Amino acid sequence: MEDAEARGAGRLSLAVGVVTGGSAVCLATYFVVGGPFGTINDVGNATTALLSAVLASRLRSLVSGRAGEVAVGAAVVGAAIANAGWALGVSGTTGFLLAGLVSSVGFAGIGARLLALNRGERVMAWPRALRRLGIAAGALMALGIVAAPGIILQLDDMETAPSCVWLGELGWLGIYAIYLAWALWLGFTGIRPAPAAAVAVRRGGLGT
Repeated sequence: MEDAEARGAGRLSLAVGVVTGGSAVCLATYFVVGGPFGTINDVGNATTALLSAVLASRLRSLVSGRAGEVAVGAAVVGAAIANAGWALGVSGTTGFLLAGLVSSVGFAGIGARLLALNRGERVMAWPRALRRLGIAAGALMALGIVAAPGIILQLDDMETAPSCVWLGELGWLGIYAIYLAWALWLGFTGIRPAPAAAVAVRRGGLGT
């Protein structure tokens, strides 16, 4: 990855963090005062998903082999699904619960890409704590996939929603807290791929 390309990806990562943080603030504000903040939160979530898909494409070279293509594909498809959830909610086609379930499944794809990236050999130059934060965020976000049955069943009532639905909603904790922190940290730290020699050492079983 060239220096200019890395700087651009770093700025994009910062943008992901800032937009995600703004969405979280809008959601909290909506629960307190209502108003248009719910819709602003929806727009922010959609923007976060789109920016995340672009960031995944920018960082494609940091996940080796076929896994890199699959990871980027998961993020792009996930962003499309998350935006479908946003459209359902904003248009009033569904209630906020069902729209949120759709978005949760979409962000699960972005979480899967986050796991692949932070577990890869080519990000060994990143701080270990940053990589662990990315893995934690990805794992929580990937939980959103358990909300899929709720979409199939058209669940849109909080009072009758089964527990698996709420397990899937834990993905939002990964988005609004851990993913936000990871994106900001990565943007401020700088995106540096591991040297080729270090990757070779790890593959030889000598790395940690």
